Amino acid sequence: MSDNSVEETTDLRAAGWKAMRAALPGVFPEDDVDLRDGRFGEELVDIGLTSVWGALWGREGLAPRDRSLVTLGILIALGAETELKTHVRIALTNGLTQDEIAEVVYHSSGYTGFPRAVAARTAAREALEG
Repeated sequence: MSDNSVEETTDLRAAGWKAMRAALPGVFPEDDVDLRDGRFGEELVDIGLTSVWGALWGREGLAPRDRSLVTLGILIALGAETELKTHVRIALTNGLTQDEIAEVVYHSSGYTGFPRAVAARTAAREALEG
């Protein structure tokens, strides 16, 4: 790996921590923590930290609120209820209201189908009530 690749990875990691801590306040300590747990696939969370949180959420161009709207729609379309629960909480942190999150679920029913919208509503209810 070249020095530039190491610097880029370090920058994306720092940007990822910044974006993740902003989206999930109080969940992670302020110092850099090792996300590996010694189990199968342990690097996946670290990959997400740099590639999703650092390279995507850390970008300028869309406000965090707008990124939440897009992410909710994508997760509903994918049927990714586990991730949707986390992103409902992130959407609240990013300024969406419960009514706006409900509108995303309603709107998605016309594009993803009613079963996906019902599953999304269930996941959102669990996130909001839990």
